[in-house]
Amino acid sequence: MKTTFYKYSVFALIVGLMINATSFAQETSADNYRMLFYFKTLKQADNSRTLEVSFIARNKKDRKDKVPVYDAEIKFYNVLNDEELLLGKSKTNNEGIAQITLPESQDYLIDEDGYINLKAYFEETDAIDEQEETLSVQNLRLELDLKEIDSVKTVLVNAFVLDSLGSKIAIEEADVIISVNGMISKMPIEEGTIEEGEFEFEMPTDIPGDVDGNFIVYAIIEDHDEYGNVIQEKSINWGVYNKQEVEESNTLWSEAAPIWMYIVLTILLVGVWANYAYTIKNLFKIKKEGKALEMNTENQ
Repeated sequence: MKTTFYKYSVFALIVGLMINATSFAQETSADNYRMLFYFKTLKQADNSRTLEVSFIARNKKDRKDKVPVYDAEIKFYNVLNDEELLLGKSKTNNEGIAQITLPESQDYLIDEDGYINLKAYFEETDAIDEQEETLSVQNLRLELDLKEIDSVKTVLVNAFVLDSLGSKIAIEEADVIISVNGMISKMPIEEGTIEEGEFEFEMPTDIPGDVDGNFIVYAIIEDHDEYGNVIQEKSINWGVYNKQEVEESNTLWSEAAPIWMYIVLTILLVGVWANYAYTIKNLFKIKKEGKALEMNTENQ
């Protein structure tokens, strides 16, 4: 009876483990996740261009459950009609990010409207379907100039694209953010609009700088439909440096000793002088009693 019960118990345990393992495998299967494949480009201050892909798997039921797709090879292309030029490839890191940086001298294939057509591609594997994302941007150039005009510290931004002959064509309109470097991230100080390729802004005079009064000014265009992300920067010594005066406390190595030492020394000195006074008082008392005893002896 016990043997039969033991056999059934072991069998039930094995079946339970098999069911749980199957359920866990189904929950962690790629079929339960939606692949998020984001592609963006950033034109750097040195006119190099960064292409970046974010590859994340998000649970279809629990949207907070996001898993970076690690070590996935992403290929980046410059596309023109049926022609595809491989710009480079990179594997995603622990955060699911893959990126390459192209130099300013990169020779792009540009269509008749002046756009650079870019593609990010992930080849299909046994676990994950192929992923592809495209975007088109014009090769915008930002010029940032910092001048004092009539004693007013002024930020000047020029934005333009180059035509086939290399001539500057001012852009019509784009939102721009003027920021300065902060301790952790960039700190926006003004948001405006570039119109006819120009933007002008009066810089505040109370922006903190380093010990030499230097800080970095950024002109940023974010997520523009035609230009993507573009940034330009320049350092200037227009900042103020507020040196914090720290009041020196009493220490052993300073001119003024700690308060507790004064207290202890005062107590010790008072105790010593009190002992001297008590001793002198007793000496006079002994002398007086001695004379009185001597007089009593003579009278007898």
